[in-house]
Amino acid sequence: MGIVFTLIALVGLLAALGHVGYVAMLSNAAKKKGAAGAEIAAYTRTRWPAAGGAAGLALLGLLFTSGGLTMDILGVLLAAGGGLMGWNGLNAERNRYPTNR
Repeated sequence: MGIVFTLIALVGLLAALGHVGYVAMLSNAAKKKGAAGAEIAAYTRTRWPAAGGAAGLALLGLLFTSGGLTMDILGVLLAAGGGLMGWNGLNAERNRYPTNR
């Protein structure tokens, strides 16, 4: 049962890291644009705490899954919560600033 919990926690971590990566990509593109990207750069600075917090929560959940059954359940809940926060944040960023043209 532990491997299932670990895999679920890993998926949650990957979803949260996807949000971090998208915010990093937006920030990098905004910095390259200079003054034209100032609005997006300011926006990404406000999104870093949410993206980093979700990734940190998911990572903590993944680390908890190496314990007993109680820690496994707590770890899955934390990682799934962090992953859900990251996924929702990623979708919000993609809807606001789509990359396909």
